[in-house]
Amino acid sequence: MTTSFLLIAQIVLVILIVIAVLLQKSSSIGLGAYSGSNESVFGAKGPNSFLAKATFTIGFLFVVNTITLGYMYSSVAQASVVDELLETTNVVAPTAASVDVTAPVAETTPVVPVAESVPSTPEPEATTTK
Repeated sequence: MTTSFLLIAQIVLVILIVIAVLLQKSSSIGLGAYSGSNESVFGAKGPNSFLAKATFTIGFLFVVNTITLGYMYSSVAQASVVDELLETTNVVAPTAASVDVTAPVAETTPVVPVAESVPSTPEPEATTTK
């Protein structure tokens, strides 16, 4: 359950960091053109310092979440499937006393001879000429 929560958080962090990077002012403006009218909300310097801090914070959370997910998956990957099967099932090897060594007797059916096939046309008789 913890890994599924961290995976969902990872997806949310990716979306947030993409939005934060695209909102920052650049030479091609990007999506920052849509946030130009609300500069007074972020203070006198505008949204640049706020977005830079937000991008750094989200990036830091993203890296920490990635390392945590990597650690959790590597600890799970060290367990072998065979080890788990041996722990959950009690497999007992058969002993010589418990093995039945007698061969099963096969039922015999009487063999019925197949009738010879009779040719449908009589063979021509051999004629001798003198």
